[in-house]
Amino acid sequence: MEPVGEGAMRVTTGRDISSGVIAPDEARPSPGVREWLLGQLDAQSERWRLWAPVAMGLGCAVYFAMKSEPPIWPLLAGFGVSLACAVMAWRRGTWRIIPFTLIAFAALGLLVAKARSDAVAAPIAERSDGPIGIEGWVVDVASPGSRGARVVLAPTWMEGVAAKRIPHRLNLGLRGEPPRPGTPVRVRALVLPPPPPASPGAYDFGRNAWFQSIGGSAMAITEPGPVMIDPPPWRLRLPMAVNGMRFDLGRRIVERLGPETGGIATAMVTGHEAWIDPEDEQAMRDSGLAHILSISGLHMAIVGGFVFFAMRLGVAAWPWLVLRVSGKKLAAWAGIAAVAVYLVVSGAPPPAERAAIVAWVAFAAILFDRRAISMNALALAAIIVLLRRPESVVQPGFQMSFAATAALVALAEAWPQRIKEIDVPWPISAAQRVGNWVFAALAASFVAGLATGPFAMQHFNRSAVFGLFANLAVAPISSFVMMPALAVGAVMEALGWGGPVLWLAGESIGWMMGIGRFTAGLPGAVAMIPSAPAIALPVAFLGLLFLCLWRGWLRWLGLPFACAVLLWPRAAPPDVWIGEDGTNLAVRVGDEAWLARPRVRLFAADIWSRRRGLALADEGAQRSCRRSWCSMTVGDETWAVWFGRRAPEAEQLAEVCAGAVGVAVRAEVGALPEACAGALVLDGMDFRRGSVELWREGDRLRGVWAADLRGDRPWTRRE
Repeated sequence: MEPVGEGAMRVTTGRDISSGVIAPDEARPSPGVREWLLGQLDAQSERWRLWAPVAMGLGCAVYFAMKSEPPIWPLLAGFGVSLACAVMAWRRGTWRIIPFTLIAFAALGLLVAKARSDAVAAPIAERSDGPIGIEGWVVDVASPGSRGARVVLAPTWMEGVAAKRIPHRLNLGLRGEPPRPGTPVRVRALVLPPPPPASPGAYDFGRNAWFQSIGGSAMAITEPGPVMIDPPPWRLRLPMAVNGMRFDLGRRIVERLGPETGGIATAMVTGHEAWIDPEDEQAMRDSGLAHILSISGLHMAIVGGFVFFAMRLGVAAWPWLVLRVSGKKLAAWAGIAAVAVYLVVSGAPPPAERAAIVAWVAFAAILFDRRAISMNALALAAIIVLLRRPESVVQPGFQMSFAATAALVALAEAWPQRIKEIDVPWPISAAQRVGNWVFAALAASFVAGLATGPFAMQHFNRSAVFGLFANLAVAPISSFVMMPALAVGAVMEALGWGGPVLWLAGESIGWMMGIGRFTAGLPGAVAMIPSAPAIALPVAFLGLLFLCLWRGWLRWLGLPFACAVLLWPRAAPPDVWIGEDGTNLAVRVGDEAWLARPRVRLFAADIWSRRRGLALADEGAQRSCRRSWCSMTVGDETWAVWFGRRAPEAEQLAEVCAGAVGVAVRAEVGALPEACAGALVLDGMDFRRGSVELWREGDRLRGVWAADLRGDRPWTRRE
């Protein structure tokens, strides 16, 4: 017998005594393989801490995957027990430190998500039977809707609604120009609760609204009028003042550059997208450049980096100052301040807040003499974001930004360090630098595109085929001209002197839009990809993280898992889809979906069709519409939809059911006539469960409702 480790001995007889199974020596791993595996584990000694935010994110994800709301006390007790076990393991110094610590972080994520959900709880609006009067304060201007401008309203009074049931915020759709934030308004509007998923398993808009304390949406049928109401509380006055400043700055930029260029510039400076042309937005989306319009990591990195290097250059150019202060740390403080100012000016949306946290952590690392770009800094930023907004873990922006950043940091870790030559002629040195920059930009864009690809496929069901080339062409423009000019021009425009700098920014936006329109117009510029089963995305995320965080050749074991969204088999798409309120339906014919009402509720139908890899077809079906209902014949089947608010009378319903395989009725129906005996009839009582997908199974139809997948959660409940 020979020692293997402390308290362990190895028998060299060729028999596995502990398991009672005889195993020949040659069946065991050779010493070389065993040593190699131990070496792989030893290489992770400084990497285990990086899995703490991953475990915390998994805990948050478990909370959102639950079908019923858990009480907080078991979660609190579970975190306490896991934390105690982790502390005991730390004191004893055993191998159990790693699993117990990760379990504690997972329990923390579960607890934080539950606490956050309880903290943002607010009333949810009920569907109004007709227009009602609403009074309140305009808090901010939101992204435009399909019918015009939208604002975020803090209602103070709603006709027929008790004070304790008034939502804290409403998304209010308006016609024409939006009013300035801080304006009290009165309108008559139709009120709806936050929309449920467009189809079972699709993105949950209601959950997103819950964590923003938005209790519903309203569509104004009258122009907003002035009203005298009580002054708002101080917690509302401050954001309205900031948003009013942002709105004024955005309007001045639009007036300076014009609505087309100025709308895009305003979106990148203040976050207001109210002035963007829908065609330009679609071109940016099809070319893979839409991320530039949303204030996120790219913008924070460019603004913070520009200020950092400008300040460092300024300190270096002043000999008296460079001898007395650390130019690098002073520049880091300037970068922190610049990111903070940009975060306020942008309105602090969740993507910008996440990017600001990452930037602050990087600058703080410089202040403490640590590496600014490292996995440790990224892990710390992820933990801060999850503590601040645990709901980010199920949002596409968080998933894509942190996946791309992790991939880029892993690329930086693996990037070979070039030996610096001595006494190289400057033309050769300049050519080498340009070549290195181009190669690095190609590698960074390629790696970031691969890292974000699974999430774009799963959430948006589209891939910009030429997005890599468009981003490479736009990168020098946005990094060295557009974003620095917008940053300097916005500051100078606040003083009324931003004309020349904003002109340069406008020219660079024109160059970017030219590249975007050209790329979007190429044949096959957009590839549509149906969504994989829900489990595929977490598998891909973990595989990608294993590729980035594991050190050594074993990291490539994560590659097939990272491709899960692309490789996972897709089930057969449903044969019929009916919207959440029963006002529209679609029937699948091959790879196309035919709508009963082609120009109604297209947003939900588009989301459903893209998730299932289907193309919406306007022609091919035989449609017939009356005042309150429409029918559609596809092949030898007829489907009908009653979209009237009032329930049909028996004779009307009999006419709708005549010859139909299925009927969707928006209102609730008391009794069915004999003509409906052979048809599947779904009414308003059924549609309380949201949208439904139907599959043909022989002579029967199997349905899956959106509520089946949402469960009973705070954001799904209605009184």
